[in-house]
Amino acid sequence: MTQPAPKKVVLAYSGGLDTSIILKWLQTEYGAEVVTFTADLGQGEELAPAREKALKMGIKPENIFIDDLREEFVRDYVFPMFRANALYEGQYLLGTSIARPLIAKRQIEIARMVGADAVCHGATGKGNDQVRFELGYYALEPDIRVIAPWREWAFKSREHLLDFAEKHQIPIAKDKRGEAPFSVDANLLHSSSEGKVLEDPSVEAPEFVHQRTLSPEDAPDVATVITIGFEKGDPVSINGEAMSPATLLTALNQYGHDNGVGRLDLVENRFVGMKSRGVYETPGGTILLAAHRGIESITLDGGAMHLKDELAVKYAHLVYNGFWFSPEREMLQAAIDHSQARVSGTVRVKLYKGNVTVIGRESAESLYDQELVTFEDGAVAYDQKDAAGFIKLNALRLRVLGKRDARDRS
Repeated sequence: MTQPAPKKVVLAYSGGLDTSIILKWLQTEYGAEVVTFTADLGQGEELAPAREKALKMGIKPENIFIDDLREEFVRDYVFPMFRANALYEGQYLLGTSIARPLIAKRQIEIARMVGADAVCHGATGKGNDQVRFELGYYALEPDIRVIAPWREWAFKSREHLLDFAEKHQIPIAKDKRGEAPFSVDANLLHSSSEGKVLEDPSVEAPEFVHQRTLSPEDAPDVATVITIGFEKGDPVSINGEAMSPATLLTALNQYGHDNGVGRLDLVENRFVGMKSRGVYETPGGTILLAAHRGIESITLDGGAMHLKDELAVKYAHLVYNGFWFSPEREMLQAAIDHSQARVSGTVRVKLYKGNVTVIGRESAESLYDQELVTFEDGAVAYDQKDAAGFIKLNALRLRVLGKRDARDRS
């Protein structure tokens, strides 16, 4: 049974060529009233032109939403994820993945506000983002209509898209007429570059791909040392100066940029089943991860830390695959947040030519006992003779196995 055409659609709109084509396509294909939503997540682009473009394409002023979500993004999405030390496939700091649930959440909120019966995104049918957006939509509004133009329209090539744009008088910048050398997604946490010149994983990425960091070879020959303050697992200050979440991450990004920190060339396994190569830059996040692990090293109990490391793998997969609003992610978050109750103190890190090194950590909640670990004998609650029984008990099953193996060999 054919669905009736949607009456009002909230479009995730950047103001770029692709989403401008989608906007016009929604109007011509469905005859729908379009509401545009542009999120400022710290991508570093001027967003005012998005409003002007939407107005020129007939969008009513009251149907144009441009929201500054930078503080919410860092406070409620980036920082909770960093409490987990989440890394996808051991390397990727999930910069694109973590932005999608917030965009989806705000789109649904706007849809409710304006009485829209559908939402629309511009993700392609080959990538992870379509999954992330739509899992978010359905988790928050189970019966919402989702329109994914790249899976629906008949356009087969970039030439077809450009023909459509010219036919409908959509402005096309000169640099958009040819194939872009690679695609970019950016926010306050990271930038990711994929496709075209990056598709062959055997070829080194050209230097011009990198946008957030100096080349480590070009970074200063003198190290930069900074001190990051933490409260309950979240960073709250740099060099003693208290900062809001977004302001702090912005400052860390600058430190990372200047010292060539945060580059990653990765071939990853997409949720949809294929491998892809991406060049990621996460300067501030790379510093933050090292510093957070540094403060945890003296404030977290060993058993709790090791369990948390196991949970982090599952947590990272949930974020990568788009299950931010799932009950299992929320369960993991509760456990992780509980572990952070005493993760407070300061960490000194040294930044030098692409490297981040923790060189000091202090905390009133520290579990580190210098008397226990010293090589000097003293009146401490540890008798080295006790280690013999500890070792023998732990070796018992290994000795039993060894004796059986010896019988088999005889």
